[in-house]
Amino acid sequence: MKFLSLICTILLVSCSTAQQVYSSKDKKAVSLFEQAQKAPEQYRDPKTGRPNYQEGLRLLEKAIERDPNFWEAHVVAAEFAEYSNMAEVAIGHYEKALAIKPDHSPSGGTHFYLGNLYFITGRYDDCIRTLDIYTRNPKANPQFVNEAQSIMASAEFSKQAMNNPTKFEPVHVGPGINTAAPEYFPTITVDGKVLLFTRMVKDDRVPMYGKQEDFYVSELSDKNTWMTAIAMPPNVNTVHNEGAPTFAPDGRSLIFVACSDESGTYYGENRTGKGTCDLFITKRLGSRWIDPVNLPGDVNSGNWETQPSLSADGKTLYFVRGLRGRGRMGDADIFVSTQKEDGSWGTPVKLPNTVNTPYQEESVLIHPDGKTLYFSSRGHTGMGGLDIFVSRMDAQGNWSKAENLGYPINSRFDENSLMVSPDGEIAFFASDREGGYGDLDIYYFEMPEQFRPTKTLYFDGLVYDVETKKPLAGKFSLIDLKTGKEVIRSEADPVTGAFTVSLPINQEYALSVSFPGYNNFSENFNMTIVENQEVVHMDVPMIPITNSDVAVTLKNVFFDFGKATLRPESTIELNKLRDFLKANPTVKIEIGGHTDTRGDAAENLTLSQNRAKAVYDFLIAQGIDAKRLSYKGYGETKTRISDAEIAKLATELEKEKAHQENRRTEYRILK
Repeated sequence: MKFLSLICTILLVSCSTAQQVYSSKDKKAVSLFEQAQKAPEQYRDPKTGRPNYQEGLRLLEKAIERDPNFWEAHVVAAEFAEYSNMAEVAIGHYEKALAIKPDHSPSGGTHFYLGNLYFITGRYDDCIRTLDIYTRNPKANPQFVNEAQSIMASAEFSKQAMNNPTKFEPVHVGPGINTAAPEYFPTITVDGKVLLFTRMVKDDRVPMYGKQEDFYVSELSDKNTWMTAIAMPPNVNTVHNEGAPTFAPDGRSLIFVACSDESGTYYGENRTGKGTCDLFITKRLGSRWIDPVNLPGDVNSGNWETQPSLSADGKTLYFVRGLRGRGRMGDADIFVSTQKEDGSWGTPVKLPNTVNTPYQEESVLIHPDGKTLYFSSRGHTGMGGLDIFVSRMDAQGNWSKAENLGYPINSRFDENSLMVSPDGEIAFFASDREGGYGDLDIYYFEMPEQFRPTKTLYFDGLVYDVETKKPLAGKFSLIDLKTGKEVIRSEADPVTGAFTVSLPINQEYALSVSFPGYNNFSENFNMTIVENQEVVHMDVPMIPITNSDVAVTLKNVFFDFGKATLRPESTIELNKLRDFLKANPTVKIEIGGHTDTRGDAAENLTLSQNRAKAVYDFLIAQGIDAKRLSYKGYGETKTRISDAEIAKLATELEKEKAHQENRRTEYRILK
């Protein structure tokens, strides 16, 4: 839009030139002015092809030396200075042009551009005063009036934000990660122990530029410091740029952006793509990263796809899409794609205008809680440049109006590349502020309470065969018991059996782990009482279906107190058991009901019998042949924890958990 203004200015002056109408009568000044108009095109940079506004500005300043009241020269000098990123120089020339001839622009364009520059340089009162003059001009461009009103709103916001700053004390992450080279775009695993980032490295193999982007990984030491980062292997890092990575929560999948060479066809060793920049994916098997491939499905296009952020459920991907062509990110927007059952990614959907604007959005981050979105934008009311915002998803899946993180997290300069820790208390970002190592470094700070996401904990461990101890690539499904919706989908490492799964608080979850040839493993997590919930490490022993000696507990089958009526949330677990039986049609099971020792023994026996029968009836109603099922109530005869052991426990909570271990529904394979 500002470029159009420049054209109009030059056309206006050119017409004046043809008619020999100038405010200056100094012929030498006029000659210099005419030379200056041609200079940007005449002296284009031979390497980049960009117009040389500096040469034009030099000639204009000579013209102004001869005639300080040459207002046309001041206007064009302001334009050239602005295009040379010399805001203060541009302001000076606009101010002088208005002082010499206040009505030189009937539509008030000079007031508009001067007001915008006041905003960019942090002179908010001057901005509001100048743009107010513009908006009251009856000849003003209506489109520019709307923009002027938006800028005035941002100026008012900036004044308020600076008068009410949030706590912001950035801390340098240290030499393990930061160097004299630029480091940026951090991403972290859900356990907070592995940080991946982009580093600009020198590379003599790259013609013209002599540098390119690679990934580096740092691990958190036992002393809570980041260890020396190491480069990703050469099948991931190439001579081409790799950037803006996103880890899966378990750190075993990595999606990143790679861009083509000048021919638009080559993305690095053994890689092919669809557009200027595409998203690629690699996975870690044990300690080895497989060769990256173009992200399967419909995410990549002929446009520019970049800055991905993978949600903790493993099946939702947020990313930024810009216009077709290298580097055209001026009106980039945030999109979301959902993974299909076959592992490919579906057609992306653009997020609503509570998030996206007609201007640039970038640096999107979906927090592991799955409902808090951080991003940078030039289009929402803010401090100027790119500001960082937060939007939250409600229970119906709607995104809230973007909220600015305020000052001094945001400033009149560009802020982006934010990453928030799983617990929501710490945020990482890249900055070239004083005190760093010479360029962009990664810092962290305490996230203000009002901008924090839902706290997310995690559990990790190993999936293995209970008999042979062999690691298994168990498939995880974490389901919200209240809604019945799957919130996490993950898989253990096929080589090591290791896994990491996130657990946002304030919900109750049913966990199911499956692997062919094995009984399902189930567990539940009540994350509404996190103060007393230890979620750190839990191994998953999988029982082969050939083993009839070990009973399998159905951890997510629930009954009302003293009753044999299945609670609705039990359906999730029982449907998993139904599917298991259908997948293994030769298996026969006995369903067993158990109680604790409190209450009358005979009544407990009857209750356990009725509860086992309730599960039996459910499975028959789901199409399982009754000949494959039997049930039995054991009452309090087979408790896992004795009364004597329970009596020794220190707290009532510990004792209640022990009683819960005894109150259970399980099944045993008979054949």
